[in-house]
Amino acid sequence: MPQRVAPGLISWASDIEPDAIEQAARAARLPFVPSHVALMPDAHVGMGATVGSVIPTQGAIIPSAVGVDIGCGMVATETDLTAADLPDTLAALMPLIEQRIPAGVGQGHDDPSTDASLNAIGTPGTSLTGKQEHTVIAQFGTLGSGNHFVEVCLDERDHVWTVLHSGSRGIGNQLATMHISQAKKLMKQWFIELDDPDLAYLVQGTPQFTAYIEDMLWAQRYAMASRARMAEVLVASLFQVVGHGAALRTINAHHNFTQMERHHGRDMWITRKGAIKAASGDEGIIPGSMGTRSYIVTGLGSTASYNSCSHGAGRRMSRTEARKKLTAASLAEAMGNRVWNADRAGALVDEHPEAYKSIDQVMEDQKDLVTVQHTLRQIFNYKG
Repeated sequence: MPQRVAPGLISWASDIEPDAIEQAARAARLPFVPSHVALMPDAHVGMGATVGSVIPTQGAIIPSAVGVDIGCGMVATETDLTAADLPDTLAALMPLIEQRIPAGVGQGHDDPSTDASLNAIGTPGTSLTGKQEHTVIAQFGTLGSGNHFVEVCLDERDHVWTVLHSGSRGIGNQLATMHISQAKKLMKQWFIELDDPDLAYLVQGTPQFTAYIEDMLWAQRYAMASRARMAEVLVASLFQVVGHGAALRTINAHHNFTQMERHHGRDMWITRKGAIKAASGDEGIIPGSMGTRSYIVTGLGSTASYNSCSHGAGRRMSRTEARKKLTAASLAEAMGNRVWNADRAGALVDEHPEAYKSIDQVMEDQKDLVTVQHTLRQIFNYKG
């Protein structure tokens, strides 16, 4: 259940660092935050704004609160397959995914073609360079790096699901970085001193605000469409390996985004940084870490959380700390008999399950925010 942990700050997290509370409190003190900031059960320190925070604003937006991976989120597809339909191993799926869903920093399709769904989302407000236009096309339908992943899972009924995590790739990062820099310049021009420079904001009604909104909404559409494309490729590749199959339904949801919503009698920009929308009936995906469980959920429409819930387990260790304290051998042990990038275990130590909070505790902490439809366990994991 939620608790007031600081003025203007409500938290659902039973496991949270004092630094994260202090960081979120800085955002809550901003004059254009008209109501409390909500901290989800997976909340932890981020850049500018706390990861796992929901920030309501009126008349202004904080670009770094949305973050540099605008529109990052999850997509999951339920199939008609069951565990009995699968071969003894999904090892044959790995090279197909590696080829069809490129992953890694800066990676894109070697021979990209303009996808119809990419054409449908239009263009950002900012004029792109020729190089950026190429990036938009080449990286559409690609995974990225860090904690982005592709998984095949079984639920509690042994039904087969595919799950994928990705965002707006290089172009989203470039657009976000540009607008964050612009916001910081404006703070200096206006002689506005902030508790944290990364809380620099754009004021509604200014050209800079309008430009950011146009680019941000475009990047969110780009991320959503890119995930949808990868979900289609992933499911088709799985069915190719199995020999048959059909998709039953797909859930596609952001967890780094902002949009105008009405809460507590006010129209506000609701920025979810590492949180998903969980209005009554909304379906969402809450992944654990490598080697743990993930959840398909339905929102309960909590007014206190602005219809939101967590986006995952949340980091317990920074990537640097994880590389120092954890080992490739213990990661391999945690992954058990899953098909995964075992040959890259050393490079994936920062994604070790022990680097994350307990997904079971996170779900316990938000029983008033979501109900669980299905609990997924991974049998195949491909990391960015």
